[in-house]
Amino acid sequence: MIRCDDLMNGYRIYQDTEMFCFGIDAVLLAHYPALFSGDRVLDLGTGFAPIPLILHAVAKKAGLTGQPEKPFHITGLEIQERAAEIAARSVSENGLASEITITVGDIRKAGELFAPASFSLITCNPPYMKKGAGLLSEAAAVAIARTEIACTLEDIVRESARLLKMWGRLAMIHRPERLQEICALLLRYGFQMKTLRFVQPARDKAPTMVLFTAVRGGGPGTKVSPPLIVYGEDHRYTEEIIRIYGGDTVSGGDTDRKP
Repeated sequence: MIRCDDLMNGYRIYQDTEMFCFGIDAVLLAHYPALFSGDRVLDLGTGFAPIPLILHAVAKKAGLTGQPEKPFHITGLEIQERAAEIAARSVSENGLASEITITVGDIRKAGELFAPASFSLITCNPPYMKKGAGLLSEAAAVAIARTEIACTLEDIVRESARLLKMWGRLAMIHRPERLQEICALLLRYGFQMKTLRFVQPARDKAPTMVLFTAVRGGGPGTKVSPPLIVYGEDHRYTEEIIRIYGGDTVSGGDTDRKP
């Protein structure tokens, strides 16, 4: 079933409830990286394009869009044609077809789809689990989103290294238990992790997610920010989460994005 949900700044997003609807991790990632005028952004595994749409809303609020001399553009790459069609519908109906492009393609071959060093920022909310690490969902579309079936963490880092300009940024959200693997892959492909922030469901709970940006060709040194706390003692969103959501909850969200 297709439903239409509110995002922010009046943007709306279509989603197929039989596939994989976005959650809080996509929202957090879309608000995490610094954006600049003239950025060319690639979102790998874009799904229904929540990250491109929210990134554009954030960039528009910051006055980075609508500058002909420094055009801000986002491309979403998605392997599932059905999801890409729905994403393109959202882009079109929000009037953003000139600033957001949805492309059907395989992350593992992204370097063949786009020119080398053609992006300044790559974002990715990847599948968290390695293939064989858990039970696969009966729905193939959900399994692809949760588990490294269509691409691995190394595929993402490798293709990002091909497509980012020197000093280009890779922004991701992942599981803390894979942080050692992430750091090793970043170094192998010429990245340096520059920012890091853990996400905790509550102040007294261990982190369940980690946000980071890495720079291609960057120098050593990582800035670690205080943890982002999702829920306060009253079991409601903290003030920071409410600010990220723009003062409202996103009706399409699901805090249990990838168990």
